Amino acid sequence: MIILGIDPGLRTTGFGVIEKHGSKLRYIASGTIKTGTEGALPPRLKVILNGVGEIVAAYQPACAAIEKVFVNVNPQSTLLLGQARGAAITALVGADLDVAEYTAVQVKQAVVGTGKAAKAQVQDMVSRLLKLPGLPGTDAADALGVAICHAHSIDTLSMIGALAPTTATLRMKRSRLV
Repeated sequence: MIILGIDPGLRTTGFGVIEKHGSKLRYIASGTIKTGTEGALPPRLKVILNGVGEIVAAYQPACAAIEKVFVNVNPQSTLLLGQARGAAITALVGADLDVAEYTAVQVKQAVVGTGKAAKAQVQDMVSRLLKLPGLPGTDAADALGVAICHAHSIDTLSMIGALAPTTATLRMKRSRLV
């Protein structure tokens, strides 16, 4: 199963593509989509939308995961980040991919073992887990971390999904007994 991870950002959006085969993870690709710091917002969002679309077309992931927005001290920055995230999600769902969302704390917990890990720790552990020859850039490492987090979570999510109809059926049976 090929998983695409996205670390959204208005200036730089990181992406990471991994393959999950059983419990093993294999690195496929990573990098960034750069929009720059100048120019109107709509064309920059289009760069993210088109860039994520190109990555999906190139690597054909089975699913995707994206980091959730956190609230900054600066509300304007939070709004801009949310719009960049929205452009990326639009590209993913436009390609009919299921999209999971994880907080930075969840990603750090899955990759490093602590939700308070520094960016350098995430880079180092991503490099180790995927057996990379060097450290990926911070945005690419964060995106690979999102993909790794989803790879670790996907089996549990599948089990929960499989149990959900059973739980609903039990509730219906119980309500008929009363």
